[in-house]
Amino acid sequence: MYFSQYKTPALIIKRSTSDKIYRYSIVQMMFFLLISISTKSFADVTLPRLLSDGAILQQGSVLTLWGQADKGEHISLLLNGKEVATSHANPEAGGWQLILPAQKAGGPHRLAFKGRNTVVLNDIYFGEVWLASGQSNMQLPMGRVSDLFSRDIESANDNTIRMFNVPLGYDFNAPATDFQKGSWEKTTPESVTQFSAVAYFFAKALQQKLQVPIGIINASYGGSTAEGWMSESALRQFPFHLNTAKKFRYAPYLDELKQQDQANQNHWYQQLDANDLGLTSTPRWYDTAANDNSWQSISMPMLWPEANLNDRPGSRWLRKTVQLPPQDKDTQGLLYLGRIVDADTVYVNGVKVGGTTYQYPPRRYKIPQGILKAGANTIAVRVISNGSNGGLITDKPYFLKTDNTHIDLHGDWKTKQGTALDPLPAPLFQQYTQPLGFYNAMLAPVQKMQISGVIWYQGESNVSRADEYKKLFPAMINDWRQGWQQKDLPFIFVQLANYLEQQETPQESDWAELRDAQASALALPNTAMITAIDLGEWNDIHPLDKKSVGERLSLAARKLVYGEATLLAQGPTVEKIQAKGTRLIVTFGNTGDGLAIAEEQKKKINDAQGFAICGADGVYYWAQAQIRGNKIELSHPKVSAPIAVRYAWADNPKANIVNSAGLPAFPFQIQLKSR
Repeated sequence: MYFSQYKTPALIIKRSTSDKIYRYSIVQMMFFLLISISTKSFADVTLPRLLSDGAILQQGSVLTLWGQADKGEHISLLLNGKEVATSHANPEAGGWQLILPAQKAGGPHRLAFKGRNTVVLNDIYFGEVWLASGQSNMQLPMGRVSDLFSRDIESANDNTIRMFNVPLGYDFNAPATDFQKGSWEKTTPESVTQFSAVAYFFAKALQQKLQVPIGIINASYGGSTAEGWMSESALRQFPFHLNTAKKFRYAPYLDELKQQDQANQNHWYQQLDANDLGLTSTPRWYDTAANDNSWQSISMPMLWPEANLNDRPGSRWLRKTVQLPPQDKDTQGLLYLGRIVDADTVYVNGVKVGGTTYQYPPRRYKIPQGILKAGANTIAVRVISNGSNGGLITDKPYFLKTDNTHIDLHGDWKTKQGTALDPLPAPLFQQYTQPLGFYNAMLAPVQKMQISGVIWYQGESNVSRADEYKKLFPAMINDWRQGWQQKDLPFIFVQLANYLEQQETPQESDWAELRDAQASALALPNTAMITAIDLGEWNDIHPLDKKSVGERLSLAARKLVYGEATLLAQGPTVEKIQAKGTRLIVTFGNTGDGLAIAEEQKKKINDAQGFAICGADGVYYWAQAQIRGNKIELSHPKVSAPIAVRYAWADNPKANIVNSAGLPAFPFQIQLKSR
């Protein structure tokens, strides 16, 4: 339908000054109205998301505040009603900047930005502002560690600790100037569940020591690589990564990859559901009426290959019947199912109570009132695995809990395969592994914000490329410092936690190599590293103890940034190695009152562990280690002339040396220059 085919009603407008009458069509009037609205909207003073109600701004520093307005518009800044700065918007682009003199810690304050319109920010505090960034171990929220830190969540009610969660996103084309959403959140028991756990515990420890407001800007993305957080100019040193990012700028190419991935997923899951006997049989296998007498018995938890179930990818069902006493009739319940590879849907007495679509989150499912009953209750779990390694992870909690009863779910289950398929095709595009995108979308808009420093927890996604990481990581730090125009911006990072199964003999290790690559960044000024080598879990890349990580980061910040020069803020580090006959003598610094065995390890073994030495043949043996104050003597009967030593050099090392503050020694490998 075309407007020219129809007569448009007209509006008659009389001008009082001349009595002339003008006719405007409704379409014309709407056009003029839209132009008017558009012009007015462009002329308004606007602020970026980071400058919003409840923000914490850096204390003690001259601050540059910024925004948009009409071209050349005069802008005034009022602090608590008093004008403190003026500026004019750029005559070509409309951007403006105002300089706010340094302010003391505290609040609340009121900031008003006045042009043709006025934007008022309320509840503004000045304090210490830190950027928290990295991949999933930094992103992981308090809600994921609630079992371990429930009291911390319940008592989280601090108006002076606030967090801005940068919205997740990526962009391969150009640095963003602002975020589409996001706001500053005060700490409450409800809001804190969405805070980065590491960053929250860092902020809490720092606030308790400094007694000033702490603001955290959390820009983290699970699975991200270091190159994903680097600018285009920094990636010029790494042509492969830069060329990869540039490929994705061609929208049709990127769209085709995404569409193919989506089509592959849709087809695979359609085939899965259509052929799953557990969903097509009558009754369904999750129904209490389903007969599982002929199903195979299996001891859970374990992965399918460990149970001699050489399944192809697809679905496998598990069923277990538990007995509840009469007092549990119609009670609520809580079902813990550890971790499951890769996805699951869970039913209790035929009713779906939960599900998770990927392997990493802990399975904690609430059972509403009215589902459980006295006597027999059936739990059915549909496990979906994309590869051949499906199953339930060991050394995790598996139980059913009510107000009256606790039932351990380890042990016998009934199992039957629902369907078998070829593996789900590997994705053609995975945003979290790509270069540049997170810098553009999630970091660039923060770089106008004055901050005290950076805390960083990342490296798992670069584990297989340690040699490259030795160059990537320092280049990224320098790139960020250039972006903030602060050549010594404090940068504190976490050395990766222990992970995977422990080995009985000394071996090469990608995780150890990556930790060593991380440590090489300490050659840059104003950097610090804390280690989580004792905080990991062999079966979980996301260990729960984020409190110790955050508190160790706060110790490092107090020493590096806040002037506590004598603070014992990190674990023992090697100062010197001497060869004496068949022994090596390792001298440590940062020992405090001396070296010791970690308290939690003393119950198991009271000997120093984690040291390996080798002779000219390059074969490493676990060393016999004796603590002598701040020194450790190492030897082994098969190594008559040791030339190299390693400590905690493994994916998941048996390492137990700490200083008098209980902080663990850093992993290392050192070869003697001469013998």
